[in-house]
Formats: sequence, structure tokens, C-alpha cells
Amino acid sequence: MVLERPEKTGGLQRQIAGLDALELTAGRRKNPLVRVWSALWPIMTAVLISLAAWQLVVLSGWREPWVLPGPGEVVPVFFEVVTTGAFWDAVALTMQRALVGFALAVLIGGTIGALVSQSWVLRRAFGSLITGLQTMPSIAWFPLAILLFKLSESAILFVVVLGAAPSIANGLIAGVDYTPPILLRVGQTMGLTGFARYRHLIIPASLPSFVAGLKQGWAFAWRSLMAGELLVIIGKQSIGTLLHFSREVSDTAEMIAVMVIILIIGILVDQLFGVVDRAIRSRWGLQRAGD
Repeated sequence: MVLERPEKTGGLQRQIAGLDALELTAGRRKNPLVRVWSALWPIMTAVLISLAAWQLVVLSGWREPWVLPGPGEVVPVFFEVVTTGAFWDAVALTMQRALVGFALAVLIGGTIGALVSQSWVLRRAFGSLITGLQTMPSIAWFPLAILLFKLSESAILFVVVLGAAPSIANGLIAGVDYTPPILLRVGQTMGLTGFARYRHLIIPASLPSFVAGLKQGWAFAWRSLMAGELLVIIGKQSIGTLLHFSREVSDTAEMIAVMVIILIIGILVDQLFGVVDRAIRSRWGLQRAGD
């Protein structure tokens, strides 16, 4: 029996203790204020850089001030717009359309993705079609939508769903495709079959790709909705109609203010998806530095 030298054993123990300390340090929760600041300062820096670049373009005289007003003219209009009750009614209507359309897209896209991912026949038949639908510009669907549903809420929802569902389906299909085979064998050994296999094994394993598909689907849904509200004017005021009417009266400052509002809503929703993504990575032990 060979005994290890004491100094070697002591060195190994110190290394293990150092690794344990490193792991404990990495697992500590940051101070809430530090977390908020670490999340806000990159966004604030990007906003300041964007405003500075915008002001420099205005100062260059590239366009007349009434065509391209600077931040000094747009910011007061922005606060004037967001402090009116009519604006929040418009936001409520737009977000209602967005949530209803996205929910329908998740239901339809998730069902199609689940079916196609489990059948090679359906994959051969519809896999390329789903990708082709995903690449189609949403604006191309509006002539058909208006013919089918006339100028109505249904026409807008039709385009929103067609814009988002293919991305959601492809996200689920990709997640199922990248499920580790060893997990499938373990599930088979444990007797998981049919819906139980899908619910307890395949869906959790494909969740990262599915969430990425949901995020991309929301982006397509949001863009489709904005295009729909610009083209389908049905009397009710929405964010799209605010943008449309400010363009009609050549109020560029208000038009840019509404565009900034659309951007802010998109960023806020992206942050929500970021929270879900970080929660999944934390559960899987895949946190990155700074999360």
C-alpha cells in the first residue's frame, strides 16, 4: 500500500477547498440594487449613444428640421403623447390584439410543431412549407386577408397568426430534433410512451429552443400587427392609427414619438422573454457571467 505524501494531499485539499469556495461565491445572489443597475446601465448607455448620433445627423443638415426633427423637439412631444388617456386606450387595444393573436399562434404553431416533429411523413410533406411561410413578409398576406375578412379585426389577427405560428412551430421542431438520444432511451426504459413521453421528457428537453421560437414568433407577430394597424383602419384608435394619422398630417415629431413607443414596447417584451430564458438556463446550470 502506497501512502501519498502529506504535502501533496494537503495541496489537493487546498485546491478542492478553493473550487468549493469559488462555487459558493458564484451561487450567491447579487444585491437587488446591483442587479437592477447591471441590467439598466447597458440600456441607458445605448440610449445616450443613439440620441447623440441622432442629434449629430440633425446638426449635419442632412434633412430639414421639419422633415427630421431632433431629440429636443421629439422628447417633449413624446411625454405629451404618453400622458393622454387616448394614448393608453390605443395601447390597450393594440396589446389586446397582440396577445390574442400571439396566443392563437402559440396554440396553432405548437400543435403543428408537435405533430410534424413526431412524424417523418408530415416532416417531409410540411417541413419546407413551414419554413417558406416563415420567410414570407407579413405585408404580402394583407390583400388575401382583406378579401377574406374585409376591413375587420379578423383580417389583422389572420396576418398576425400567419406571421408568428411558423416560427413557433420551427422552434419546437428544432428543440425536439436536438433532444439527446440518451434521454429518449431513458424515457423508453422508464416506460414513458405517448403523451406522457412528450409531456415529461420531450417538452422539457426542447424548452430552450421552443422559447427561442416563441421569442422570434412574438417579433413576427408584433411586426405583422403594426403593419396591419397601418393598413386596416377600422375606426378604433390604436398605436398603428396614431402613427398613420401623424404621417397623414406631416407631424414628424409625433410620428417619431410613436415609433419610439413601439420600440420601447418591443424592448419590454424582449426583457420578459429574457427573464424566462435566464430562469431556464439557471435551472439547467447554464448561467453566464453577469446574469
